[in-house]
Order: sequence, then C-alpha cells, then structure tokens
Amino acid sequence: MPVTLLNGPLHADYEGDKRFNQKPPNKRRVFIQTENGCVVGMELERNDNAHTLKRRMQLTLNHPTDQTSLTFGDKVLNHDLSAIKHDSALFLTKNLIHRSSSTPCLLQTPRSLQQKDQSGVIEIIGLHTHSTHFTKTNQLVEEIITALKNEIDPISVNGGLGGAYIFRNIKGQSIAIVKPTDEEPFAPNNPKGFTGKLLGQPGFKQSVRVGETGFREVAAYLLDHDHFAGVPLTSLVKITHSIFNLNDSVNGSKVQNKKRVNLNVNVSKIASLQQFIPHDFDASDHGASSFSISDVHRIGILDVRILNTDRHAGNLLVRKVNDGNFGEVKLIPIDHGLCLPECLEDPYFEWIHWPQSSIPFSDSELEYIQSLDAVRDSEMLRTELPMIREACLRVLTLCTVFLKEAAAFGLCLAEIGEMMSREFRCNDQEPSELEVICLEAMREVVDNDSKNKSFSCMQWGLRKKGGGNGRARGAEVVGVRSSAEELVGTPASFVKVGEMEEGEWWDFLDKFRELVGPALATRKVSRVSVRNNLRVGGSCQF
Repeated sequence: MPVTLLNGPLHADYEGDKRFNQKPPNKRRVFIQTENGCVVGMELERNDNAHTLKRRMQLTLNHPTDQTSLTFGDKVLNHDLSAIKHDSALFLTKNLIHRSSSTPCLLQTPRSLQQKDQSGVIEIIGLHTHSTHFTKTNQLVEEIITALKNEIDPISVNGGLGGAYIFRNIKGQSIAIVKPTDEEPFAPNNPKGFTGKLLGQPGFKQSVRVGETGFREVAAYLLDHDHFAGVPLTSLVKITHSIFNLNDSVNGSKVQNKKRVNLNVNVSKIASLQQFIPHDFDASDHGASSFSISDVHRIGILDVRILNTDRHAGNLLVRKVNDGNFGEVKLIPIDHGLCLPECLEDPYFEWIHWPQSSIPFSDSELEYIQSLDAVRDSEMLRTELPMIREACLRVLTLCTVFLKEAAAFGLCLAEIGEMMSREFRCNDQEPSELEVICLEAMREVVDNDSKNKSFSCMQWGLRKKGGGNGRARGAEVVGVRSSAEELVGTPASFVKVGEMEEGEWWDFLDKFRELVGPALATRKVSRVSVRNNLRVGGSCQF
C-alpha cells in the first residue's frame, strides 16, 4: 500500500524538516517505490548492497522481497550500489515469473507499515544542491511548507485523466502543480477510475511506462535551454500529504471506496512538482491567429526535439500581455509527460495546422537549433535524471539530429512536423517519412553487418513481412519505401532504437546522417502539394 505513516502530529514533521543542510556524513538517502506505489525513504549505510536494502524493505512492508528486483532506470541492481547517487529514486518490482494478475504486489495497509519514513515532508529528488535548478525549487518548496504549517492545504484538480493537486503559498495563491506518479492514467492509485496496471508497465502510450511521466516533465524543463520555449520550473520530489489518493483495490479489496475512512493518514508519493503559471485560458479557448510566430516556433522546436506525442491545445496556456484586450498574448507549454518515448511514436503537434508554423525560422532560431548538442544533453540527463532509460535518450538524439539537418536544409516547422507524423487513412497507418529514413538506415546496417555475420535483425525487433502493407505517399518516399517496406514491424512501433546494441546504435546513427540529406532533397524536389494529415479526432473522408 502506498502509505508511509509519520509518527506524531502533522505540524511536528514540518517543523522537523531539516533536509537541506543537515545530512549525515558519508550517507546517501534513497526513495524506494514499489510497483503499486508505496514510497519509503531510507538512508544507505556504508556496507549496504541490493540484498540488504531489499531485506530492509521486507521488514518495512512485512512482505517477502526475495522474488523481487531492485532497479535504477535501465539497471538491475544485483549487489553493488556504488552507482546510486544521493536522493535517487529506486524501483522495487516483483519478478515477472512470480507476478499474479489477481493478487496485488507488495501489499500493505496504512496501519501495518510501522517503520518511520526517514525523510522530510517534501524532498527534492536527484538535483545537485549547488545548481540553480535546486535553488529555485528549494524556494518553491519552502513557500509550500510555510503554507502547510499555517493549514493552507492543497486543492485537488478535477480536470484531466490523472491525479493533480494545486499547492498554495501563505497568501493562498496557487504556486505549484503536483502530479503523483502512481496516480497517472492506468496507475494503481489513479483517482478518476483509470486504473488496471502496475507501475512500470506500458501506459497510455505503449512506449511510455506507467509511473514514468514525472521524470519526463522534468526532462522537458532541463532540455529547454535558456528558457527558450518557456517550460515552467519542474522538479521531481517525494512529497507527503493526506490529500493524495489511495484506492482500496490496491489493498486487494473487492470494492473500491471513493473516500478513505481515515483522512489523517499521510501518504508519501513520488511526483513531479511544477511551478504554477498564472494564465487567462488555454489555446483551445482562443484563436491561434493572435499567437506570436516566435512562441509557436520555440515551442515547436522543443516538441520536435523531445518527440512530444501530446501537444494539444489544452496543454498550451495563454496569458494576456496587454490588460483587458485580446491583443498580444504569451504561450506557456505544460504537460510534457508523454515526451521522450522509448521508440519512435506518432507525435501529436497541434501547431502543425497553424499558419505560424509554415513561416521560415528566423536567424536567431536557426542559430539556437544549430547550437543544440544531443550528446551533451544526454549526458546532462543521465546526471540529473539517472533513472531515465537509454532508449529515451536515443530518441532525443535522433530527433535532435533530424531537426538540425531539416532546419539547415531550409524546411519550416510545419514541414518538419509533417515528416515526423504518420499518415492515417481510417484505421490504416503508415510509417512517417522520418521512420522510413530510419528503416532504410537499419536495412543498410543489417546488410553490411550480415556480410560479416555480426548482426541479428531480431535484436532490433524487426519483423519481415511479405508484400508489405504500406502505400507510397508520393514520389518523395517511393524509392526509400520500396527497400524498407518489408522491415516494418507492428504499427505501434516501427523503429525501436532501444533494442540496438551500443555499436549498432552508432552505426545506425551514422547511416541515418548519410540518408537524411538525400531524403530531404528528394522531398523538396518532388513534393507538389502539402498533404492533409488525418489526425486523431478527425473523420475518415472518402
């Protein structure tokens, strides 16, 4: 059960929160989360290893952990914990062979979890204490804690599919949005009925696992260099409060109660914490004609880099710049939990239909794009968010390379977005132009390596299909598609970069760089009309 009972009254825990300056020397703290949402903070002793840590979790949860795995992002921790940094989030999951679909994993009730959580009410996860990011987040956290001491409680957000809570300052003003990872759509403690999966399983998008949208929100903020697109301050935290949702079904109950009996039970969650930005409405309530070209371009550049699969008008906040008039407005991008998928997905770019995206990039925007360094960004994310999966970083690298090549070649934002988007014809979908280039690069690497008998197609999850099911979209992709067509896998994931070995990945990326230029040139010459994408929510036309 995702509950950590804190001894003593609520205010005493706030008063005793000394996390920022008084860490025991030579000790690291970690936050361990089970696949049904339970979060426990623990101090690592000098001689601790994965086995002793799992044993301590067994005593805490009063449940066997011998058939479990302790993971840190992509890494399974079998013994050594030296790679674990201070304030890291670990994941304790039951091994697949021992998992039952009818019995919840690592069950626990509020009253039976006896060990006191060794952490404060709000803990910042993973940030270096000397960083500007930490300093800004710390200031926000202190405002929230001050308000909580004065009994200014958070408010549940009714909209959306997942659990979200507005935290306020001492004046009662909204200052932060908190989204617990175990209350995401399909997660065990989703408060709106969208449950049915454990943390770590495929979620709303097959390539984004349940419980992993929070660190993607943080990644989008970290990748928004110089606040170029205006992503609000976002951090990953461990946070404790009684407002958070617990579903009785996680306890194995046959009936799920809508309200907890004991409202004084404090619930510890791992969550994203994002600064609340005052705004007047969102883009769905306002015509796109008043949006500035710069705002649309800057947000679009970010979306392309992180392969945002959920950039709809509802997650673009609109703030009036001129009081009282529908004149100049500012766009603020939020909700980046479905970016950086583990494989190439079909993105959703709302701005692709806006006229601003068809206007060429400015010199300053082109300069910003060319300054992007995917290798440096990947290293930064490995440091700041070590739980991020390598496949996500490869998607970032691939999309950044594509963005830089396409922008340098003279494509506008709309054209780049179109090349990344799949074409839907009723229920039939085809690989995007970007995916077609990737498939051709994969084919060529397969051919080269097969000659040396050093490569297996199965490692990339490719499935050869006789005849192929793709239809050419025009002269710009016919030549490439004919050679890549038979390598198309399941419609949901044509290109799985995460399944490549390290050497295969770099060989593929080199080949991709070789092919993307000619593909862009062919597209520019042969394209005679802009195709009309049929997006999700549209209707089939015959």
